[in-house]
Amino acid sequence: MEELFKLTISEAVEKLKSGEIKSSELLESVISRVEKVEPSVKAFITKTFDDARVLASESDKRYAGGKPLSNLDGIPLALKDVFCTKGIKTTAASKILEDFVPAYDATVVKKLKDAGAIIIGKVNTDEFTMGSSTETSFFGPTHNPWDTSRVPGGSSGGSAAAVAADECLFSLGTAV
Repeated sequence: MEELFKLTISEAVEKLKSGEIKSSELLESVISRVEKVEPSVKAFITKTFDDARVLASESDKRYAGGKPLSNLDGIPLALKDVFCTKGIKTTAASKILEDFVPAYDATVVKKLKDAGAIIIGKVNTDEFTMGSSTETSFFGPTHNPWDTSRVPGGSSGGSAAAVAADECLFSLGTAV
């Protein structure tokens, strides 16, 4: 399989619009990459690959009909695990919330879904985003993919590590 996971968003959009690739192919490349590097990076808390595959298939149909929702349609992303996602665990990297499943989407999540972006999972953070290294998560630390003996830095280290390791084409984090 071609290393589609290495594409930028712009490159992926161009290839999707031209029909050179399908969203489902892009997604499977990203999932393969996650499965390969995740044991050492540990960026993800929750993976939503099955749901993502359904969304990629829907995106493929929109592209085939010449009606993508936006330039983010079919693009795989990871969300920092502090954004509420309807039907998907949102833990804030805390034991207290380890089984919390929101009944609604955060506004940014709703807008991404409406644009056709494909959530592949929720990524690690310092517990309740209180930290600067992504080492205080109940689920364990995330590692810098370029040197796994180091931290990725920031409370959005799961987002940063996932992007740096090519585990998604983009990720949302937070800043103070």
